[in-house]
Amino acid sequence: MTILVTGASGWVGSRLCQRLMRDGAKVRASARTADSTPGLPQSVAVEQIDATTDWHHALHGARVVVHLAARVHVMHDTASDPLAAFRAVNVDGTLNLARQASVAGVERFVFISSVKVNGEGTQAGQVFSETDAPNPQDAYALSKYEAEQGLRQIASDTGMDVVIIRPPLVYGPGVKANFATLMRAVKKGWPLPLGAVHNQRSLVALDNLVDFIVTCITHPQAANQIFLVSDGQDLSTTALVRGMARATGVPERLLPVPMWALQAAGALLGKGDAMQRLCGNLQVNISKARELLGWVPPVSVEEGLTRAMRG
Repeated sequence: MTILVTGASGWVGSRLCQRLMRDGAKVRASARTADSTPGLPQSVAVEQIDATTDWHHALHGARVVVHLAARVHVMHDTASDPLAAFRAVNVDGTLNLARQASVAGVERFVFISSVKVNGEGTQAGQVFSETDAPNPQDAYALSKYEAEQGLRQIASDTGMDVVIIRPPLVYGPGVKANFATLMRAVKKGWPLPLGAVHNQRSLVALDNLVDFIVTCITHPQAANQIFLVSDGQDLSTTALVRGMARATGVPERLLPVPMWALQAAGALLGKGDAMQRLCGNLQVNISKARELLGWVPPVSVEEGLTRAMRG
């Protein structure tokens, strides 16, 4: 069975391809250039993803598509119309691929969406679940939600299985952006004003996400389902920094600055949204994945942080 992985040169895509090949699967990798996927025997260059992309060669003989390629969420978008830019790739491009996949005989289409479809955060004591009303709050999240809706309609019209996965923040070796900045600060022993943050956040280790995607490729009960996925152990930001320090073997340097002071400083510096992501709650319930698929995260939070910090 040939599995087409789009975005195969990306951080998650490359790790997924490695895992599938290690498991003996026949993988076809799609990326912007064929030479960006070294070590993969089948690579297809797809320079641009939109409503006009021709996927004929990439889909030939494929029975499963894992669609990771996307226009990703960015903090400071320079597009004149961000929503239109996100829709062109994440909605039109995704649905164009799915329609061609159904015609080509693909049996299952696994779409990597985002927890941002559920919303930006949860209230204390509450968790997101797959049955919650979607609440996308920015252009990226809205494009992912619209893609989900279109995919479910294609599944209904064609009979091709669609599986939708909504991960929260993914961390692991090679992680970038704010998580990488926090890791560097911990490694360098910088004092951090995060010693009194009592929030709860769900994260997912890269290897746990990859394992869950692999499960969804073949598990019969995954067909036409939406799943939230995480490590199954939520952390406060304070506990996260302590875990990073333990994983690296450095002393934790945490200052117990009150939450109100952090929030005030974030607002003053124009970093209110970043402070909310760092100190707010975002929890997901993965009982559906556990009960319907029998999936258990194979990597603990401690091991996930160790791999990330040493990667």
